[in-house]
Parts: sequence; C-alpha cells; structure tokens
Amino acid sequence: MTKQERYDKILNYFQKHDLPAETELHYKNPFQLLVAVILSAQCTDKRVNLITPKLFADYPTPEAIAASTPETIFTYIRSISYPNNKAKHLVGMAQMLVKDFKGVIPNTIEQLIKLPGVGRKTANVIASVVYDKPTMAVDTHVFRVSARLGLTTNAKNVLRAEQQLIKFIPEKLVPKAHHWLILHGRYVCLARKPLCDKCALTNWCKYFELKIKNE
Repeated sequence: MTKQERYDKILNYFQKHDLPAETELHYKNPFQLLVAVILSAQCTDKRVNLITPKLFADYPTPEAIAASTPETIFTYIRSISYPNNKAKHLVGMAQMLVKDFKGVIPNTIEQLIKLPGVGRKTANVIASVVYDKPTMAVDTHVFRVSARLGLTTNAKNVLRAEQQLIKFIPEKLVPKAHHWLILHGRYVCLARKPLCDKCALTNWCKYFELKIKNE
C-alpha cells in the first residue's frame, strides 16, 4: 500500500462515517476560542471548559482582559496547568490584540504567533477553526496517531509531522482532518494502550500491522 492509498482509505473512512470534526473547547467567538486554546496547552479541554465560563463572563473582550492584571486573571485559572505563565500570556496577548490589531483576531500564522502565548500549534488552530484555512495543528494526539497509522514517517518534531500531513491531505479536508486525528487519539488510539480492538482503522494502520506480526 502506498502512502497516498493509506491516506485515501483513512480519510474516506472519516468522511463516510461523518465523524465529529470540531473542537471540544467551549467558546462563543474567536477571542474566546483563542483564550481557551492558550489555556489548553498541556491541559485537558474538560478542565479548561470548567473554568472559562466565569472568566468569559467577567472578561468577555480583549479590552477587558487587557485592562486587568496577571494576578487577577490567575485567580480564575489557578486550577489549570502553568497558571502563572498563562495568566501573563493572556493579559499580554489581549494588550497586543487591542494595541496592534484593534481587538480583531489576526488571520495569518505570521501575525498570530506574534501574540504572547501563541505558538505555531495555537496559531494553526485559530487559522483553521476561525478562518477555515488549510492549517494543520499538530498536538500530542495528532503527532502520535499520524505516526502510528503511518501517515507520517520519521517525523522528528511537530513541524515535520505538519509538513508531511498537509502534503497528502486535500486542502479542503485539512481543518476536519485535524479534529479527526485529535479525537481518534483522545478516545481510541490512547497513548499508553491503544484500543485496537475498538478501532476501525486497523486495516490501514502500520502500528497494528507490526503488532500482529510480533504476536
């Protein structure tokens, strides 16, 4: 099986079964999504969704967070990972958003990564979800699942994985494929013990192929 055939089979499965292709973070506008994605770094979406309602109610706009302080924002997000750094990032991000972008979320990766707390993965999420651009955000789930399935080969880092994925995935499917791979990794292809007996992709999976050969 060629790599393109592997991609085609896997993507066709996801399309045919109309699997969910959206973020599990709760948000009502692009600014809230940006805040939630920054908070979700090395933290579960479920935990982020527990704390954002109060944060968004009291600080609904970039201007509101920009006028606050990291110490104040910390009190809202103390239960997530790295709250000190993330509080500083949120205030800095909001201040730059107001000062340099008039409160509007930029639509290019180059502009997005200028914002404090926004790395390439976060920028790709925003560009994909908000602006429907063919950007592939590679988190730990996407990195793991794409390697196991054989969609990526010897990708030493997330950038290399991203480059390989967007080379083979049709542009119009990239935003959806990002979510398909994340959710597959979150609920089926688990890090410590993948649920191969419940997986519908085993016919095209390199990991499963090697697992069977070694048994």
